[in-house]
Amino acid sequence: MRRDRAAPHFGDYDFVRAQMIDGIAERLASVKRHFDDVLDLGCFDGGFTPANARRIARIDAGRHFAAAAGGIQADEDRLPIADASVDLVVSAGVLDSVNDVPGALTLARRALRPDGLFLGAFLGGDSLATLRSVLLDAEAARPAARTHPRIDVRSAGDLLVRAGFALPVADTETLTVRYRDIFSLLRDLRGMAATSLLPDPTALGRDTLARAAALFAERADSDGRTAERFDIIALTGWAPAPSQPKPARRGSATASLAAVLKSR
Repeated sequence: MRRDRAAPHFGDYDFVRAQMIDGIAERLASVKRHFDDVLDLGCFDGGFTPANARRIARIDAGRHFAAAAGGIQADEDRLPIADASVDLVVSAGVLDSVNDVPGALTLARRALRPDGLFLGAFLGGDSLATLRSVLLDAEAARPAARTHPRIDVRSAGDLLVRAGFALPVADTETLTVRYRDIFSLLRDLRGMAATSLLPDPTALGRDTLARAAALFAERADSDGRTAERFDIIALTGWAPAPSQPKPARRGSATASLAAVLKSR
């Protein structure tokens, strides 16, 4: 429902996902091989098309996004796709909102053929630090959770390993956006389908929102704008294959690290 509400005007609010897509495209460009069959997992408006891809299957949890992209509506942790059926899986902007993230990553890995590539990006880490702080202060007497939990970069790397990916890499990039007021930030979050997914939230009263708005304004810089952060967690992993590099067997080293350090 949240994604369906955002679908009609998503193009006006897609700047965070556009940053994610740029990062995925840059990492993909550094890989010297072609990917014929691609799965776009969480496709939004279907705007991302990897170069040289012959066939692209698009899946989105939102009915309107899936229809607009000519794809299938399905949850990311319940993929209707056969094992070993694609060479590349890309996922931008949805993994933070999936109920079963380890399950979604495992299904993405299973959908890949041997030596297939997974490239993902989502909001995690310390995203929305300012918003979370002012809401907490505004509800100091009876604070309530207003944003769903976020995955940090270390946990993201662990999730790749848990899902069975080889050569896992997780890193982070911080995008800072300056807002004139808290309502502009909330409008962007609704427009990009990035609001909280916590079930049955306690209603946010007008008095509380007014206090949060005042606290947000107090943090403004000399230009009257308040900075908010969006931490983009980027994931890279490969479906295991015999041709991939393997770590050396434990105890097989021929040089002593202690000796090398001592010589220095």
